[in-house]
Amino acid sequence: MNNQGKRVPEDIAPEVLELASRYYTHQNQGYSASELVAAGKEVDIPAEFIQQAILDVQAKHKQQLQQQQQLTHLRQKILIAATGVVAALSVWSAWTYNSIQNSNSKVQAAWAQVENQLQRRADLIPNLVNVTLSYAKQEKELVSLLVRSHEAYLQAATPDDKAAATVQVNQAIDRFRDYATINPQLRSSQLFTNLQYEITGTENRLAVERMRYNQAVQAYNQKIQTFPNFLVANTLGFEKKEFLKAINIDVPKIPG
Repeated sequence: MNNQGKRVPEDIAPEVLELASRYYTHQNQGYSASELVAAGKEVDIPAEFIQQAILDVQAKHKQQLQQQQQLTHLRQKILIAATGVVAALSVWSAWTYNSIQNSNSKVQAAWAQVENQLQRRADLIPNLVNVTLSYAKQEKELVSLLVRSHEAYLQAATPDDKAAATVQVNQAIDRFRDYATINPQLRSSQLFTNLQYEITGTENRLAVERMRYNQAVQAYNQKIQTFPNFLVANTLGFEKKEFLKAINIDVPKIPG
């Protein structure tokens, strides 16, 4: 169809002229095979060599284009793979954090049970005071030791304070027991017998809770120390926890 008779709208005329100029420039920048052969004759290059050179250069450019396309495709694959790896690492890190945090929560819960028994043990002190006052009023030093240990535990606010107060409670109870062994009247009283049962029962429950706490600590420590979990644990500040030794022998720092 001949469109030469049609008029071009004025508003698109500049764009048409610009595009036509580009087409013309692009066409004039190239050479036909016959033009290259003619140019080769001027410098005594046979036509077959010109034709072969044209084929070789075209093949080279085609190969370069293919290589560029392959490189672009490879970069896309690497980008997709890297995105997948980052996503997988993010999911794994979140799962590992939740798993470690869950173990840490179990340790905290187990410690709370240990602390309950320590509190229960300290709460027996007033009863020991009453028994001592009933059967050994002259033992003011023992009564004072019992009262101080109980007050120290009640006033303990920080983990270190509670650890120190627990040692005082242990010492006071041991002192009371030692005194009871040399006071037949106290030792034979029903109040003392009942307290002995209470103390023994509390210590047995404390031993059970200590065992459960240590089991929770063992599971937690194994989780944060195994590869690759320790990478997340170290980054997020999860630290190894100490086992709880027998409370009447050594009272470690209460975990926060």
